[in-house]
Amino acid sequence: MSRVHHVALRTHDVTGLSVFYRALAGLEVVRDALPRAVWLGLGPGAVLMLERADEGEPGPTAGGMDFLAFAVSVESWQRLRTELAARGALEAQTDHTLYLRDPDGRRVGVSCYPL
Repeated sequence: MSRVHHVALRTHDVTGLSVFYRALAGLEVVRDALPRAVWLGLGPGAVLMLERADEGEPGPTAGGMDFLAFAVSVESWQRLRTELAARGALEAQTDHTLYLRDPDGRRVGVSCYPL
């Protein structure tokens, strides 16, 4: 196993979650199967699948610390830090990673850490 093929996130609001991730990470729609699902491109051969949760299916654990982190340039990280702080959406940060919550309350990271 050498790379991520897809990450699937379940939600009761596929459209709202799609708008959030498209705005945050600049992800493009590669498959639109609304209202059931939207797939967003994560680079060559990988997608973020946003799938409609079943009625009564619980969402992410409130305050959970599991997260998905997106890679950004240092310049984008600095711009996002300013924007998120101004909106009160910045939950935490380290020297390289910003943390916020998506509309479902899932923790999301934005990192410029050089791998």
